[in-house]
Amino acid sequence: MFRFSKKFSLTYVIIALNIAVYVFTSIVGGNFITTGEEPIILYGQVNYFVLHYGYYWQLFTSMFVHANSVYLFGNMLFLLIFGLRAEECFNVKEYLATYFLSGLAGNLLTLLLTPLFGFDYISVGASGAIFGVFGATTLYIRRTIGQSIIGALMYAFFLLMINVGPNVNVAAHLGGLVAGLAIGYLLASRRRIRSRYQYVFKYSA
Repeated sequence: MFRFSKKFSLTYVIIALNIAVYVFTSIVGGNFITTGEEPIILYGQVNYFVLHYGYYWQLFTSMFVHANSVYLFGNMLFLLIFGLRAEECFNVKEYLATYFLSGLAGNLLTLLLTPLFGFDYISVGASGAIFGVFGATTLYIRRTIGQSIIGALMYAFFLLMINVGPNVNVAAHLGGLVAGLAIGYLLASRRRIRSRYQYVFKYSA
């Protein structure tokens, strides 16, 4: 299974990309502590713009935009922890698929709940993607070693609940987490099927 070298870890690359985007938006907005309104409206997810003006790129760019430096630091810390763990379980394509599909799922759920949040709701951050990486890794490990996934589900949703608070996009977290859990389950199931086939082949030989 192909992986990046330790010096060129995929997790480090994604973290560097998030930091680079933050530096860019800070320069555009003229503030390195809090991201300015202009870059957030352009690159964050503004539900009204996505639905009425076709700003579909915001579903992807918003994953790399952060409202302030504290939010960025917290997200990158959790990405470092969960991402390095994910690299031990998944190859590059699986990791990237988990990250982006989870982030997209969170953003789409946010868009779907526009009547609840309001058309002027703006969402930014990598939290949905990070929750997806966490969920996929946690469930994958439990499923691969043959343990019950109930504990993994309970732990995942406990982490979700303790992250509920003001200015927190719970929909993005939930969408990313559910997508990640589903991906982790599917990848673990596929690994187990392959292992059975290999065992039968070797035994019959």
